[in-house]
Amino acid sequence: MIRIAAVADVHYSEDSRGRLCPHWERLHERADVFLLAGDLTGHGELRQAEVLVDDLACVRVPIVAVLGNHEYHLDQESEIRALLESAGIVVLEGEATTLEVNGQRLGIAGTKGFGGGFVGACIHNFGEPEMKAFASHSEALAQRLAERLDGLSGADYRVALLHYSPSEATLEGERREIWPFLGSFLLAEAIDRAGADLVLHGHAHAGTEKGSTPGGVPVRNVAFPVIKQPYALYQLGEDSAHVDEAVAEEAVTLEG
Repeated sequence: MIRIAAVADVHYSEDSRGRLCPHWERLHERADVFLLAGDLTGHGELRQAEVLVDDLACVRVPIVAVLGNHEYHLDQESEIRALLESAGIVVLEGEATTLEVNGQRLGIAGTKGFGGGFVGACIHNFGEPEMKAFASHSEALAQRLAERLDGLSGADYRVALLHYSPSEATLEGERREIWPFLGSFLLAEAIDRAGADLVLHGHAHAGTEKGSTPGGVPVRNVAFPVIKQPYALYQLGEDSAHVDEAVAEEAVTLEG
């Protein structure tokens, strides 16, 4: 059995210092790995990432992360990645890593992902250069995800770690007009083609926690505003992923 703690969209700022560390410092008692599904900073400022890194120093299990769209806002995504990696955090963008956990191999393929929408309401690689660039970017990231998941076929369990959603189900609650900017069916196609045991994502603050790909892979939206906890817990064992009992803490906020 492998226990996974996960959260996204913590949107750290300088005022967030110390808010979640008291909850994270005992995370190792309940989880074997901590996965961060993007939007780690408020506006993509390096100093915001520095505050987050300081708080993550209390975590005593391996941490794996993807960046979110917020980390790209000020074109400091490379600096933010370097900072996280200097603190021992594994950052994935079209890459994969394998961890030894409880005598088993946990493979994690990660990408921010991108938008584009879902079957019947999606963009196409056609028309203006800007539209083709949008569609091509989404296609390329999905293809890279499939390749990285496929390369993890020797792992006991495989997790796809994303920021954008591969599932319409976890977007329920968001206005449908913005679904094309929250996720893409191409991500789900990549996951179903390559295979995975669990998908984690964020980005959809008003969405729903539970969903699945068309092929039946469990998808979980771990955006902080959705789970309302310092992390959600999932367990990989037997043939499926399932939600563990809720974290035994009061809901927390990053607001002052």
